[in-house]
Amino acid sequence: MDLGLNEAQQMLKTSAQEFLAAECPDTYVREMEVDERGYTPEMWRKIAEQGWLGLIFPEKYGGIGLDFMDLTILLEEMGRYLLPGPYFSTVVTGGMAIMDAGNEEQQQQYLGQISEGQLLVTLALIEPSARWDGEGVQTTATQNGDTWTLNGTKLFVSNAHISDLYVVAARTGQGEKDVTLFLVPRTADGITETLLKTIASDRQSEVVLKDVSVPASDMLGELNQGWSTIEKVLKWGAVGKCAEMVGGGQQVLDMTVEYAKQRTQFGRPIGTFQAIQHHCANMATDVEGSKYITYQAAWHLSEGDSADREVAMAKAWVSEAYRRVCALGHQCHGAIGFTKEHNMQLYSRRAKAAELAFGDADHHLEAVAQQIGL
Repeated sequence: MDLGLNEAQQMLKTSAQEFLAAECPDTYVREMEVDERGYTPEMWRKIAEQGWLGLIFPEKYGGIGLDFMDLTILLEEMGRYLLPGPYFSTVVTGGMAIMDAGNEEQQQQYLGQISEGQLLVTLALIEPSARWDGEGVQTTATQNGDTWTLNGTKLFVSNAHISDLYVVAARTGQGEKDVTLFLVPRTADGITETLLKTIASDRQSEVVLKDVSVPASDMLGELNQGWSTIEKVLKWGAVGKCAEMVGGGQQVLDMTVEYAKQRTQFGRPIGTFQAIQHHCANMATDVEGSKYITYQAAWHLSEGDSADREVAMAKAWVSEAYRRVCALGHQCHGAIGFTKEHNMQLYSRRAKAAELAFGDADHHLEAVAQQIGL
């Protein structure tokens, strides 16, 4: 296992840094926090031109055909610059679900549109129970001839208000994992979408489905086989969020070290005080540890391994490490770091949201305990 970047990956990382530094400054991030859509079509077009929307998809479907390790590198830089918008929901959760479970016709149609920037997709999975297992899916799908009727409520659906297509998980049997995926247009009759107020100022919605009719041809994958795809998406999503947190943590560390060099107190830079030095050292340790455990999990996923243990360890560790990094960053910055005008709060609010996404540390620590036989 080699976690070092090859030449192509280093080029991807460098080009992502250059693009995001120019196109996604903190002013843009702040503007999108109050923008109704949470992104701009102009930015989306530029991202599509970079080839990022099809980075993970096969070339025959209009993508570039890179692997999950490459996507992890890109997501790390997006986390560093806090890129707002529907990239994660469209590519990682929605698009990769279609890539995994879709038939030839569905993959050709939808992955090509995603890659060209013409289609926004999101996964509608979590329900009021907030469970991450099969039993948490209580939205029902009932067959009526050549159609299925969906009824239920989905929560925390990312970018549901702008997505063109939902990948909806619904119960189609009595077993815990008797779950089926359906492709549902946002404009379908019977769908009500309500934006939720979130700590990260991202766009998550409650989506209510009432007698929503879906043709059988829009079933994604086989009947009662959707949970196997969801398990993969949850792993991709967890490691993808870890990558974003690694990028954010690195930026918080860089900001804090630079501030410690410039801020003077008692006639000397505060970075010369041992307490600040140790805070920054602890931050650096957490960031570096997070990077290695994230890339280890990403490597296993890229190799096609199940990586249950590696993914759970990564999400458990990075979720809490990023929170610690942000907390120490606030302490080193002092009062200014807690103001709305400073960028520290942009990272700490997103750290909390990322900590909970795809299962918090407690959820994944329980999974690690099971993996080691407890």
